[in-house]
Amino acid sequence: MNTLFALLAGALVGALLARRRDGNPLDYAQYMVVFALIFAVVGMFLTILVTRMA
Repeated sequence: MNTLFALLAGALVGALLARRRDGNPLDYAQYMVVFALIFAVVGMFLTILVTRMA
């Protein structure tokens, strides 16, 4: 669940960053995918870390 939330948050951050930089629709897509993947990987590692500590 945390990984899914991180994925969606990353896509939102990517879209906002592309909009702030006045990107075209392909820029929006690229930023959303890249940030979604980065956030999802970090979220997955945090989930594993918290699970192992419990």
